[in-house]
Amino acid sequence: MARRRNFSPEFKAQVVLELISGAKSAAELCREHELKPDLLSHWRSQFVSQAAKVFESGKEIDPEQERIAELERLAGKQSLEIEVLKKALTLLPQRGKPDAS
Repeated sequence: MARRRNFSPEFKAQVVLELISGAKSAAELCREHELKPDLLSHWRSQFVSQAAKVFESGKEIDPEQERIAELERLAGKQSLEIEVLKKALTLLPQRGKPDAS
């Protein structure tokens, strides 16, 4: 029984780019790498259909990560407000305490 060969994504991309660029014909690539024509055709169609993903934004925002970032911003803002209020409290004259005079 023949063993199935596994091809790396890099290898597949290299072969398909050679095909698309016209450097070699499909028949030449199939002979050179001992591939079936339908396999090469499948790789090419996969490559072309997934090509648009190259131009998508690099980071897709996970709703959970977005919520965490929002909560971190809120916590930072509140921490800053607390520090400002503490500073203001020390600068205001004290009420209710008798003067030492």
